Amino acid sequence: MIRAALSIALSLAAAAHASAEQALPWGGEPSRDSCALSEGGVWAEYAGGVECLRYFAGGAIDDAPVVIVVLRGDRDTWLNRDPEDIPQNTASAQTALARSLAQDMGFPTIVISRPGTFGASGDHRLRRQAGEFLAINDALDDIRADHRIGRFVLLGHSGGATAGAALLTLGRDDIACAVLTSGAFGLLERAAVLREAAGRPLRPGLDTTGLPTPYDPLDHLDGVTADPTRRIIIMGNNEDTVTPFYLQERFYQGLRGLGHRAELREAEASSPGHHNLTGQAGPRAAADCAREATQ
Repeated sequence: MIRAALSIALSLAAAAHASAEQALPWGGEPSRDSCALSEGGVWAEYAGGVECLRYFAGGAIDDAPVVIVVLRGDRDTWLNRDPEDIPQNTASAQTALARSLAQDMGFPTIVISRPGTFGASGDHRLRRQAGEFLAINDALDDIRADHRIGRFVLLGHSGGATAGAALLTLGRDDIACAVLTSGAFGLLERAAVLREAAGRPLRPGLDTTGLPTPYDPLDHLDGVTADPTRRIIIMGNNEDTVTPFYLQERFYQGLRGLGHRAELREAEASSPGHHNLTGQAGPRAAADCAREATQ
């Protein structure tokens, strides 16, 4: 009896282990074959490279006139963690997140993984280099074509806001609105400001990643396609210690100077960094944009 009970217990434990969902990989070399087999895998080809990105959908994105695309902030502090120890690092958890956001905002939503995070190939240490933004740009082309999506509303926070701004400068004409919260602009100047505030050597010419030649949307404003119906909302807090608000304002002024329909908003943010906005300010603005785009 004891042996039988032990055997059953071991069998159940083995079955539970086998059925446990595998954690999403972080980074690595892109493989077209494995990308095709990945849930939400999208093969991105761009000048200078290829990546397999991952996206997670909430709501009915097929034939949707407007889909909200969520671009998350930097996750560099998680790069040395075991993938199994990273929060929400499974396909089901990411899909649940997309569904929750879709329900909250009232529109179909896609959460797309930036290179080197949440199942995407690449190296997140190379963020804000041109390749990161080109890969996302090509992935959105494929997603839009595959699902017959009308237009996108971009919702990006922090490094994700920088990515959203970069997509605008790459000339996309399918963006109904971009909501960019606490975005990083003026990247080399920002790096110098943050290093000085922390009492570290300034390292001129290097981004906070330690890399030269970041793709700074401020330097590519002439690539933003003219569209009088598109809204660009830059939102942040004047006390932000991570992405200085005056640099966000400079991006706004550059857009306005070129005749784009841009808005600058101040919002409440959590202390002490005043970087993460409170009250769901970004998602609320994205939902408003999506409603306007479908009217």
